[in-house]
Amino acid sequence: MKLGGQSNGGIICLFVCWFVSGLRACEQFCFVDCFCEFGGLWRVGKMRVVKLATCSLNQWAMDFEGNLARTKQSIREARNAGATFRVGPELELCGYGCEDHFLEGDTLKHSWECMAEILASDLTNGIVCDIGLPVEECGVRYNCRAYCLDGQILLVRPKLYLANDGNYRELRWFSSWKRLRELETYQLPECIREVTGQETVPFGDGYLSFEDTGVASETCEELFTPSAPHIGLSLGGVEIIANGSGSHHQLRKLNTRIELMQSATSKCGGVYMYANQQGCDGGRLYYDGCACIMVNGDVVAQGSQFSMKDVEVVTACVDLDAVSSFRGTISSLREQASQEPRTPSIAVKFKLSRPMNMANHFPSLPIKVRYHDPYEEIALGPACWLWDYLRRSGATGYLLPLSGGADSSSVAAIVGCMCQLVVKAVREGDKQVIADAIRMGNYRNDEVPESADEFAQRLLHTVYMGTENSSHATRDRAKRLAGEIGASHLNVNIDVVVKALLTLFESVFPGRKLRYKVHGGTQTENLALQNIQARIRMVIAFMLASLMPWVRSKPGFLLVLGSANVDEGLRGYLTKYDCSSADINPIGGISKGDIRAFLRWGALNLGYGTLAEVEGAPPTAELEPITVKYTQTDEIDMGMTYEELGMYGRLRKIFRCGPVSMFENLCIRWHGRLTPAEVAQKVKDFFKYYSINRHKMTTLTPSYHAENYSPEDNRYDLRQFLYNTRWPWQFRRIDQLVDKYETSMPEPLTEFRQHMQPTAAEAAAPNSTGLGVPAASSGNPQASGNLQK
Repeated sequence: MKLGGQSNGGIICLFVCWFVSGLRACEQFCFVDCFCEFGGLWRVGKMRVVKLATCSLNQWAMDFEGNLARTKQSIREARNAGATFRVGPELELCGYGCEDHFLEGDTLKHSWECMAEILASDLTNGIVCDIGLPVEECGVRYNCRAYCLDGQILLVRPKLYLANDGNYRELRWFSSWKRLRELETYQLPECIREVTGQETVPFGDGYLSFEDTGVASETCEELFTPSAPHIGLSLGGVEIIANGSGSHHQLRKLNTRIELMQSATSKCGGVYMYANQQGCDGGRLYYDGCACIMVNGDVVAQGSQFSMKDVEVVTACVDLDAVSSFRGTISSLREQASQEPRTPSIAVKFKLSRPMNMANHFPSLPIKVRYHDPYEEIALGPACWLWDYLRRSGATGYLLPLSGGADSSSVAAIVGCMCQLVVKAVREGDKQVIADAIRMGNYRNDEVPESADEFAQRLLHTVYMGTENSSHATRDRAKRLAGEIGASHLNVNIDVVVKALLTLFESVFPGRKLRYKVHGGTQTENLALQNIQARIRMVIAFMLASLMPWVRSKPGFLLVLGSANVDEGLRGYLTKYDCSSADINPIGGISKGDIRAFLRWGALNLGYGTLAEVEGAPPTAELEPITVKYTQTDEIDMGMTYEELGMYGRLRKIFRCGPVSMFENLCIRWHGRLTPAEVAQKVKDFFKYYSINRHKMTTLTPSYHAENYSPEDNRYDLRQFLYNTRWPWQFRRIDQLVDKYETSMPEPLTEFRQHMQPTAAEAAAPNSTGLGVPAASSGNPQASGNLQK
């Protein structure tokens, strides 16, 4: 700012600019870009336009070499695009899913070694880089962001609020930074001192004050907290907030993230940058990327949610003057800003903004947010997860027991979708995908996958393991679906193995011959005969997975895919150590209702027409003889429908209902259709079978996490597996409530049942967008339970 003949002109200019922006960080900008003469104000026509870069990286826990290479590539691409600020995912140098490896000093040491390599290069010259890594300070481990510029570290900012529910256990490894708005001095490790010459760096809850703007961090979970840091930071004058995240995919979840960021920037104003992990980093979760940039509630850049790319950089140009103007026009915002406690800042002699030009440096325009429908998500999320698992495990393909039923058919379709995505990436020239596809497909002489079905023939091996109880219909569907996908298919009759085991049993216990219930056998005999078939299939599947490559003179080994859905796991409707026991299961966290809908979608959108026929067939295990009077079906076997199971699962896990509260909510849900006594019996049946079969969840195959009512006890659903299956106290209390409720019933239900009208709670269900009324939301698949990051 140049001051004219009257000194009060400068004062007026400074005051007006501060009033409009509400930002301390803008003061230096005003002195540069404003001219005052004779007490007047004249603004030079120059916008503060900043090119920003965020990214999605397919990091892998403990793969320091690969993680460093992908981090470097993202910085390089951001700088080449002209960005002056780049943010990466949470804990990007070591990988987010290191879990108990975070307790090892080596993990922290190697992360700093990676940081030293970045600083020793010229990658941070002229670009501010926000990089995630674990840091130990005063004997305490923190999940941190490190800001770097020109080969120097500017600030290390620890995470203030940790994710410690659902899938996350951050408090097991890290502590939160509890000294809010405080900075202290951190002694840098030797590997950094040797490279930068720095001995110490500011550490704590602060932000960077550049010559033209302020930049701060908000790490993943902090966005989801009720009093999120971005509120105080925005009121304190920070214009750009960068969020490096490790947020997993879950069906129907992306809109929650987007809405939170839009709300943050539309309420407080400002620029919000979101980076995320992408891919399978070694566990059940798939991190779904979708890096994005927002300005004052407008989305101006969005990356892909599901991608085969290991590195995806998203850039946008933002106008910081639009932020200051937005904030300056809201009186209540200014009033709150004037009393907000100040967060300490570190002054940096560097400008993020560059002069606007109409060639390549002008504000990015708003875009429409891209959302996938849930059935696309079922196809794309598990498909990308399977691809990462396959290429990183060293396997050369998958083996799937394909029964011709809904569950195994959906898994086959997901693998087919994976092959389609790979071929698409090959055609687009993705070098990493090409290299992986050549290795796993055993291609020679510069060949690459040309079509999805040809690639599937090399990677997917399906086997129909039939018995005398199997139907021609399921055998035929399995064969046709395998042909549509391109899988290498086998039709194997396993009766000889089953009969061998029965012969062995009869030789041990002479005179004892097992019979199915339709032939007069007991329930014990009937279950034993079914379980023998189911467990034999598991043994044969693993045998084939080990030997199929050898039989075909190809290298490597196959991974066995499971296909038990989340509802059957909840009910325990599976045989322990049968085909539900596999290496991994892409649908173990997906409900039966969503699977059925996915089959209809896949028939139309994936090109596998047999899926529609599969969806229309009644689910059956085909473990009992089919007679004129009897055909085994799943829902009759279970004594409950899949729709009911979905409601039980949501009420149990998402709404945290025990037997009594589940009974009360379902009385509301089914009021007018079922009597309290009938509801009570359903609830008792569910909890009886749930508790009897809970032990099966301890051996459940690692599954793609897609539903918040997943019953897997290994990582997610932490409940005991030994119950008093009679639930005497709870069931007695339910009986007392039945007596109380039935005496107050206004009228019989005969006419209502005959017309099967929706109950009041069912009719209200479309209006239940949250968790306020469990009875209405129990049937809503969008009820997610909590704001997991």
